[in-house]
Amino acid sequence: MAALGVFVTELTAQTVPAGCSGEEIQRALDRLPAGGEVVLAPGTYIVRQPIVLQRDHQTLRGSGSSTVLFLADNANCPVVILGAPGDAPERSISHLRLADLLIDGNRQHQQTETWQAAGGGPKIIFNNGVSVWNVIDTVIERVVCCRCRSGGLVSAGGTRRLTVRDFTAFDNQFDGLACYRTEDSIFTGLQLHDNLAAGISLDLSFDHNLISEALLAGNTLGLFMRDSRDNLFQGLIIRRSRNDGVFMAQADIQTRDGWQLSPNTECTGNSFVGLAISGCGGKPFLVNDAACTNNVVYGAQFQDNDKGGSALASAKPAPARNLLGQ
Repeated sequence: MAALGVFVTELTAQTVPAGCSGEEIQRALDRLPAGGEVVLAPGTYIVRQPIVLQRDHQTLRGSGSSTVLFLADNANCPVVILGAPGDAPERSISHLRLADLLIDGNRQHQQTETWQAAGGGPKIIFNNGVSVWNVIDTVIERVVCCRCRSGGLVSAGGTRRLTVRDFTAFDNQFDGLACYRTEDSIFTGLQLHDNLAAGISLDLSFDHNLISEALLAGNTLGLFMRDSRDNLFQGLIIRRSRNDGVFMAQADIQTRDGWQLSPNTECTGNSFVGLAISGCGGKPFLVNDAACTNNVVYGAQFQDNDKGGSALASAKPAPARNLLGQ
């Protein structure tokens, strides 16, 4: 496999010439039998429509950071989708793998944050580097997402037992890593820096997960979390957030009487072990709403943050939507 191109690793290998497009990668994936793998050699691959892995036991693997999926000017779509992003998919997709490549979202040449397939096929989704939707037992490893019009990597839709390791995200329009309706998953070896929103954003039932060995540096917020329960954060280092290091809150909703806290969306039962936060422009650890209880911090180090130490909910907590200029 020394030549450039796309290789389908099966008994009969199929090769796409060097300089192939995202459409050709998609055709290679669609030709795979169950359990197949498409391998991308070093080089840049121009993507004009999302590359979608939506059949069980599929792998898309590059050759390291020299394999680049580059979103074409004005494509205005996600780069890679894992799973079938429908409003009510019939079942979860399982045992997918994405590995060993760099995704460049080319955000300066995209105009919109959302995408919907022609004919109204899948639901509207955000233009992330990697969008993970309703998958189980899936692995993402040694992937870089940068300069995306929305987030770097986003999991949602009932994702379970996702493993993300050795993942890097920088210079994305919103979060480096965002997770919604994600459970029983592991995120480890994260380098999330200089994103325009949060390094990590957690919301909408992020429960029973592990995030470990993560460096979050130079983001607007280090860690933003709402509606998150019984998660373990181990070995997080947060540096130089433009606002707070950790911001923990209950979700709010707009009603006829104004913005009100949404019931049953508080953060509870979360544990932080070996947390280090330094050089942030706000509080190192801000618990914004009084309903966020039974969260424990062990062995933390807070140093040189502009607004001192940690803070519990005040009588007039800050609306979470204001922190990132929303």
